[in-house]
Amino acid sequence: MLNLDKKLLKREEDGKIIRVGIVGAGQMGRGMVTQMVLMKGMMPAIVSDIKIENAVHAFKYAEVSDEDIVQAKTLEQANAAMEAGKYVACEDADFVSQANLVECVIDATGVPDVGAKVATDAMRNKKHVIMLNVETDVVIGPYLKKLAEEEGVIYSGSDGDEPGAVMHLYSFAKAMGLNVEVMGKGKNNKIDYDCNPDTVLEEATRRKMSPKMLCAFKDGTKTMVEMTAMSNYTGLVPDVIGGHGPKTSPGTEGIKEMNEILKLKKDGGILNKHGVVEYINGIAPGVFVTVSTPNAEIAYQLGYHSMGPGPLWTLYRPYHLCNLETPLSVARAVIEGDATCVAKNGLVSECITRAKIDLKAGQAIDGIGGFTTHGSIATAEESNANGYVPFGLVTNKAVMKQDVKKGTLITYDMIDLDKTTLIYKLRKEQDAMYGRNVL
Repeated sequence: MLNLDKKLLKREEDGKIIRVGIVGAGQMGRGMVTQMVLMKGMMPAIVSDIKIENAVHAFKYAEVSDEDIVQAKTLEQANAAMEAGKYVACEDADFVSQANLVECVIDATGVPDVGAKVATDAMRNKKHVIMLNVETDVVIGPYLKKLAEEEGVIYSGSDGDEPGAVMHLYSFAKAMGLNVEVMGKGKNNKIDYDCNPDTVLEEATRRKMSPKMLCAFKDGTKTMVEMTAMSNYTGLVPDVIGGHGPKTSPGTEGIKEMNEILKLKKDGGILNKHGVVEYINGIAPGVFVTVSTPNAEIAYQLGYHSMGPGPLWTLYRPYHLCNLETPLSVARAVIEGDATCVAKNGLVSECITRAKIDLKAGQAIDGIGGFTTHGSIATAEESNANGYVPFGLVTNKAVMKQDVKKGTLITYDMIDLDKTTLIYKLRKEQDAMYGRNVL
């Protein structure tokens, strides 16, 4: 990432502007558009949303003048406007994937099935894809990676989102020859498994957020999705289903406490094993890796550099700017031909489905940020063995086949999933690729 500013400036000076297409103009998309307008060498050339006014407002937040915004009703109109240097707002996400000048597409919808369509359509039109929609990535990331390789483009998770942000620390530590024992993120509020869009409505309205999005943060689903992505990018696994989520003091004091808390149980810590992903209550909103070294001299040097006495040391980044950093992944894909973060060949962990309330046979349930279920994390091996349902496959057309109690991990035999969704079909293909035939 060094000198990326200079490389973007050179593209600006050479007139080789990276034209980006964005699907989803909610809070994440809106901020991303505004940030990108301020950058050199890149522009949010076309933005789609199911409500076209959201796309228009995203440009207006970025102080783009009215005469430079074109509301396109056809792909031909969109292409002509971009060729004239205008910013395009539209409702049809297909325009983003098919537009002539777009080099890279970003999905910022947070809807798993939408992310599956956006990503596959874009890559089949020879466009790079940056997936801010981690909910899609944790279900079919290996499939999308393979498709990108076949199409000769880059598929990547996003800088700024916790999985992308922490990969910088992970790569830094691994490059230095340190052992990464724990990798994870801070959480800035206690998990509330009972929350739903209605209970968070007032706060969501105040914070200009979707109630479903806020609910997904509060009920822990987003944390579980993010840890699943970290696991799939690195091979690290959850120590236990759902993680431990220990509490620490905030700031520097919390980092010192983590070095003790994240020891193995036999050494006075909480972990059964190292090589894990975890979340911490107290050090939010940052990301971390906790490392070790087998070498006494390096241990001494780390202590000398004020990292603590060991045997564990934590590297901590006290912020992640999420959507504001996403354009950096675009630049990395287009200029460097490299992914910020991408799943390994086959899933390492799954974000699985847990009942948020008592559920009844015949009851239709909902997915992320909803009233009936929330996500947790388990190793793919354990999920496969027990038939746990990937949370990203759950939609409001899923129906319970039997009664289950609140807190139950939902298995395939308990539920009728909507088999018509694209993500279901792609997950079935992915499972077949890796010899797993559950669906």
